Amino acid sequence: MPIPRVTVTDDAKAVIDELRDEHGPLMFHQSGGCCDGSQPMCYPADEFKVGTSDIKLGTIHDCPFYIARDQYEYWQYMQLIIDVKPGRGASFSLEIPLGVRFLTKSRMFEEDELSDVVEVEDAVPAE
Repeated sequence: MPIPRVTVTDDAKAVIDELRDEHGPLMFHQSGGCCDGSQPMCYPADEFKVGTSDIKLGTIHDCPFYIARDQYEYWQYMQLIIDVKPGRGASFSLEIPLGVRFLTKSRMFEEDELSDVVEVEDAVPAE
């Protein structure tokens, strides 16, 4: 059975549902920038442009999840778990006005899982 590289908690799903009701289709991006750049950011699907330096890690609750290629190098042996907690992050992510922020937790893949981990895709396919 395929093992996703990124998953989402039920609490985070509830926030995604609320944001989707207000903003329409959503997407997530995790960069490696300083400060809040290291937390997952949620945007309207048509508002953030991914580039050749991004990888599509997977989909969480019907939202594409992208990660900066250089960050993928660090996280490639871990499953990312997107959660939410109370508190205000200092970012442009859509959940901020709700008084919560998304965060990334992780767990190392077990050696016997590695052959079943879903492959990543380039965010912008080669022409």
